[in-house]
Amino acid sequence: MTLTIDYDFRKQIQGFNLSVNYCYQCATCTGICPVAKMTNGEFNPRKLIEASILGLKDKLIELQQPNVWYCLTCQKCVEVCPQKVELTEIFDVIKNSCVKEGKIPDAFNSQAISVLETGIALPFSDPIMKRRKTLGLEDYKTADPKEIQTLLKGIGFDKLLRFEAPTTNEKEGGK
Repeated sequence: MTLTIDYDFRKQIQGFNLSVNYCYQCATCTGICPVAKMTNGEFNPRKLIEASILGLKDKLIELQQPNVWYCLTCQKCVEVCPQKVELTEIFDVIKNSCVKEGKIPDAFNSQAISVLETGIALPFSDPIMKRRKTLGLEDYKTADPKEIQTLLKGIGFDKLLRFEAPTTNEKEGGK
């Protein structure tokens, strides 16, 4: 696949957060990133920012190389950046672009559906609820799922999700 510069995507990233322009690729962000360490550099914040600066939308959205979804949003990269680049905010823009293009990983899609249907991403199981009671913790309370559904449907969140499992062909990158 030939990588091309998508000037509109580049403007979108720069328009959202001009701090991206200050990055001089020192890799301090990658050096502090716990995910970069755990993945032996497969996840690389510096490379994400570089591709953003260059406007390599296909690389970031279609190929997801490096995979922006690995970011834990721990903010360590932001804390140490000598140029004060707001990396995690830029990564959020990339993630939002992925979602709009239908490129959301299955695990995130499943959690989003759970939030839409139940109001929480990871519902508590009966054993966890019993353990909470044994420990003297209050019953877990959440907002009314109907209120959450109204809010999320009001912003079109439900239209961004896949409610059926992807076909084998879709998993392999086809349509």
